[in-house]
Amino acid sequence: STIQPKSPYAISKSVAYWNTQLHRKHGVYAANGILFNHESERRGIEFVTRKITDGVARISLGLADSISLGNLDSKRDWGYAPDFVEAAWRMLQQDTPDDYVIATGEARSIREFLDAAFNAVSISDWTNYVKQDPRYYRPAEVDYLRGDYTKAKTELGWEPRTDFNTWVQLMVENDINLLQQ
Repeated sequence: STIQPKSPYAISKSVAYWNTQLHRKHGVYAANGILFNHESERRGIEFVTRKITDGVARISLGLADSISLGNLDSKRDWGYAPDFVEAAWRMLQQDTPDDYVIATGEARSIREFLDAAFNAVSISDWTNYVKQDPRYYRPAEVDYLRGDYTKAKTELGWEPRTDFNTWVQLMVENDINLLQQ
């Protein structure tokens, strides 16, 4: 498919992609990893996934009573960062550099992320803990992102190993531990 950036961030990623292509033509060993959202316990608090896991941790410990979010229906192809690092390593082991999409092939909504995060602290109905705030809606929102990692699976023998619910739980547990220190 074609590259069609819809944000300043996406434009910069497109420039990096084409820059890598250009350098490769001049003999530089350069591989492109087109990594979809990769999350972990180290994700910055300014990202929605970490905002959610930190908020859930605070709620579970009685330190907060709600999380304010924007669009709950956006869908993203989220994976676990350590799995994606393995894919990047595998890319660099190839004799000839190439371009690879690294993703899970699954698009999950913010609502699904909330389900997993609150389930990690045994809260099945999170609706009373989440407030939607128009300030958090993005003006140029891309509502649906899902990647196809077929080439990485075929050529690199890579596929995501860590289940969505597992890594979300790891993030929540990490945030609980951080708050209890």
